[in-house]
Amino acid sequence: MAPSESPLIVALDLAEPQEAVNLARQLRPDACRLKVGKELFTRGGPAVVESLQGLGFEVFLDLKFHDIPNTVARACAAAAELGVWMVNVHTLGGRPMMEAARDAVEGAAHRPLLIGVTILTSMRDEDLHEVGLAGTAMDNVSRLAALAESSGLDGVVCSPREARGLRAERGAGFRLVTPGIRPAWSAADDQARITTPADALSEGASYIVVGRPITGAADPPRALEMLMADLHSVSGGGGGAV
Repeated sequence: MAPSESPLIVALDLAEPQEAVNLARQLRPDACRLKVGKELFTRGGPAVVESLQGLGFEVFLDLKFHDIPNTVARACAAAAELGVWMVNVHTLGGRPMMEAARDAVEGAAHRPLLIGVTILTSMRDEDLHEVGLAGTAMDNVSRLAALAESSGLDGVVCSPREARGLRAERGAGFRLVTPGIRPAWSAADDQARITTPADALSEGASYIVVGRPITGAADPPRALEMLMADLHSVSGGGGGAV
């Protein structure tokens, strides 16, 4: 399976760049992409992304940019120059910020997918109310996804439990990136709204993000193969959107 056909993104949420690279060497670029988040990028910078790309992996740079439009646009342009496959921004930054980000990546030699973060999967309805957002998590995700699409973004990050509704609302071409994924054989950890990989694909996810069930496993290659078997049972060997 080529990387562009795989729906699986492995979250390298590790503290040390060398540890992340060593773990990546145990995985297969044809079976998954890799996500680099805030801690790993802060410690390793662009060099860790380049090391992972050098191993043949496409990289999702998960820094959730949220600032004034010009600052976010420059950050997205820098990510595009780094050659990442996907980068994300917070939809709560508003339309001007998202449109600036879109414009910044449009002219890139290798344009990354630009994805909006809606509501973090760790947040419950009561958490949203506490920060002044009315309605349920799905109400907010739906509104923010519509805003993201109309601002020119390629898709959003959402809980897998919201994927079916968003797929119906936004159509087949809109990418849905779903964290909070835990195989049936793994613990839930700190995610409040979770589902299994097979269920996420069935609900309409384009890509699924899995971290500790693979990176924290005693045998990461074996855990990856188990997870891929779960996905094949639903997709028949196919994958997410490209």
